[in-house]
Amino acid sequence: MTRFRSTIAALALSLAAAPALAVQPNEVLKDPVMEARARHISEGLRCLVCQNQSIDDSDAPLAKDLRVLVRERLKEGDSNGQVIDYVVARYGEFVLLRPVFGWHTLLLWLSPLLAVGLGAFGIWRLSRRRPPTRVAGLSKAEEAEVEALLKRP
Repeated sequence: MTRFRSTIAALALSLAAAPALAVQPNEVLKDPVMEARARHISEGLRCLVCQNQSIDDSDAPLAKDLRVLVRERLKEGDSNGQVIDYVVARYGEFVLLRPVFGWHTLLLWLSPLLAVGLGAFGIWRLSRRRPPTRVAGLSKAEEAEVEALLKRP
C-alpha cells in the first residue's frame, strides 16, 4: 500500500510540474509588462516542430527562435497584432494555435457541428426503423415434412 501511495505522490508531483514553461531566463524581457505581452502572444503561437504545443511550452530550437523573434518585435515597438501578423506572414496561418475564422477555414470550424448533426440524424433514423415483421410459423404439412426428414437415416 505504501508503494502505491508513493507512486501516486510521484505522479501528482510530476503533473504539478507539467505547466512549466520552456522560456529560458536569458529570453525573459526586463520590463514585466512587455514580458507579459510576449507570453500572451506566445501562448497563441504553435511550435512548428511539436505542433501540439505553444512556443512557450516547447523546448524545440525553432520555438526558442520564435520566442526571441516575438520579443524582438515587441522591443521594436510593434503591437501584439503586428507581431502576430508578422509571424503569420513569415510562417503561414498554421503557426496559430487557434485558426482564424474565414471562408478558407469554414469547414474546419463547422466540422464539429456537422459531425454532431450527422450523429443525431443517424440516431433519429435508427429510432424510426420499423420492427422486423414476424415470420409466420411452419404449416402442419411443412412440420410433418421436417419431421420426416429428421427421422431419415
